[in-house]
Amino acid sequence: MKWYRKLYLGERAKKAKYKIFGRIRKNRFTYDTFLISLSAHNNLLDIFSANELKQPYYKDKRHLEQLYIVGIAVGYDEALEVAKRIVEDVYQATGNFEIRKFLHFGNENK
Repeated sequence: MKWYRKLYLGERAKKAKYKIFGRIRKNRFTYDTFLISLSAHNNLLDIFSANELKQPYYKDKRHLEQLYIVGIAVGYDEALEVAKRIVEDVYQATGNFEIRKFLHFGNENK
């Protein structure tokens, strides 16, 4: 799993940031925590519960390596707000919706 260096956080997620990271790293149950990632198939965002990482599918490290997390939120409504903020930032900065290009996916050193 790759993490965006300038990770977008919801207001409630900011308050519990280290607790959330610890639980995800230890693969523990994370109540009401949502991750925002780049979609693997197009230039969109995916929102999913952090608990999805406990599924057998993600035991295969190849599947985890495909995840590029760009945001964290507590609650689905906050996840929608974070995703909205990402899209607005992309559009304001570039005039288009090329999220991958804006986030320098594949070029994290820029």
